[in-house]
Amino acid sequence: MDKNILILGAGFLQKPAIEAAKNIGCRAVVVDANEGAVCVGLSDRFERIDLKDKEGIYEFAKKLQKEGGLAAIFTAGTDFSASVSYAGERLGLFCHSYEAACNASGKVLMRQKFSEAGVPSPKFFGVTKKESELDFVKKCVRELGFPCVVKPVDNMGGRGCRMIRSEDEAEDALQTALASSRTENAILEEYMSGDEYSIDALICDGAMTITGFADRHIFFPPYFIETGHTMPTAISDAKKNELIAVFALAAKALGLSCGAAKADIKYTEKGPMIGEVAARLSGGFMSGWTYPYASHCNLTEQALLIACGKTPSFLEVHRKRIPFTPPSSCGNCRAPYELYELPCVDASAERAWISIPGIVKEVSGLERARSVPFVKDVFPRSGAGDAVVFPHNNVQKCGNVISSSPSRKDSIAAAEKAVSKIVLRLEPCVPETDAFFTDAEAAASKSCTAENRTADKTAKAQSLVQKAEVNSLRFPPDAYRAVCSAVESEDAYACSEIDTASVTGVIPKGVRVSDCVPRFLRRLYESDERDWNHRSFAESCALFDEVCPDHPELDAKKFWRAGLRGGVQGMLYFADTIDRANTGF
Repeated sequence: MDKNILILGAGFLQKPAIEAAKNIGCRAVVVDANEGAVCVGLSDRFERIDLKDKEGIYEFAKKLQKEGGLAAIFTAGTDFSASVSYAGERLGLFCHSYEAACNASGKVLMRQKFSEAGVPSPKFFGVTKKESELDFVKKCVRELGFPCVVKPVDNMGGRGCRMIRSEDEAEDALQTALASSRTENAILEEYMSGDEYSIDALICDGAMTITGFADRHIFFPPYFIETGHTMPTAISDAKKNELIAVFALAAKALGLSCGAAKADIKYTEKGPMIGEVAARLSGGFMSGWTYPYASHCNLTEQALLIACGKTPSFLEVHRKRIPFTPPSSCGNCRAPYELYELPCVDASAERAWISIPGIVKEVSGLERARSVPFVKDVFPRSGAGDAVVFPHNNVQKCGNVISSSPSRKDSIAAAEKAVSKIVLRLEPCVPETDAFFTDAEAAASKSCTAENRTADKTAKAQSLVQKAEVNSLRFPPDAYRAVCSAVESEDAYACSEIDTASVTGVIPKGVRVSDCVPRFLRRLYESDERDWNHRSFAESCALFDEVCPDHPELDAKKFWRAGLRGGVQGMLYFADTIDRANTGF
């Protein structure tokens, strides 16, 4: 075509779009506010423009159109589909209308459109900075019920999004959401309980083609951290078709007609309920990596062809017609589009690795991760010298692994095995890391004291139940949280009356910790319980022995507590910090 395609965003998630533009014979002209973005060097031309500046983007696009032709304006994995449509509509290009893109960009307006069209979605209240008085907020959350959710209206990646479990959490959660909004607006909505899915689609000429349907894996309340996704989905065909039908109705309610659409949707006890719909392809490695691996379709290239006004030939040849089967909650409604799917022929999985708070000293295991069979990509985000946190949102993860194979089971196993090989060793004596362990030590000490005061077995059992409930609310959670409460309770009795030697002694210098696991931890050591990076306790011990064979003499009780709280990172941090004062131990 020998024309320009203007791509909004020069981050890593825009790499497939830049490459696809070149594949179809166009020049990739890229704009971003960040001149140091990782994909600037891949562009044929780069211009520094803030993606929020829709007028600036329009003027630059108009200039491109006059100078050498402009085939399309495009984005994927950004929040700025409205900027695409603002410029594209005014220049007569193929795109969603600006009105539709705006409907899909603001969560309150989006919810209003869903409500007007009868699309199943959560009850909600929009809240502005001026309306954020505590009494009003408490009234809203009481009406929604607990738990409920607060989000900024105009941000992605889970930034500023969290669960509100009581009135006491409401004010701080809302202020965080407002601070994460470009317009200082937030939305309070009822919490939808159920499995969550991501769906990508391309809409063109009255047809919607599903181009990716993935299971999302969300953890770590009160936040919503996606630790990965897997396709094809494990849901039944009947429920899958209901979810697709609700997605189609939601996209139509927003007015989406020409381009990509992406849904986050849940299957609840009431049936499908739409979370959000965006007027773009998904981020998070789905549209650019896992779906192409699983379907053998370059989805971004097909989306670009639509944006150029061309026929997406691969899509049309390989897609299959699917039925429109809305749930009963949608009433008697007609299909808003002709529905198709370009299904997966293989499987693919993406998994993230995460860290406890601190500063990275070194990263090991990347090459081992890459050598795991069926692993396609290992993308580290955090390296030596970087500050890391336990994620509150989906842009604070430390890296991602992508796998693909003919088998869903093998793809999942490969991605999780690869993640388990990667270890971020942290710098010693960092206040944020110390605080992570100090919090756990204080909680353990408090519960230990309470249990030792409790005389009868029934009361002790009740105390342990209460303690387990407290631990389940702790954020960041313990690495081995499913068994940590039971282990800590055994430890408490051991300290006072059972096996003092096993928890008050030392692990000698250079001795393998795998050979020193005390009795009260054997059950955990022999179990398949996994931490947030898919490592069993035995694997964490083995990794410590490998990474730190010349460790100093270790206080056994403190070492094992560090491992329960922080996994192998906790073990390494304790060993590296043992001679330093004023730490979390």
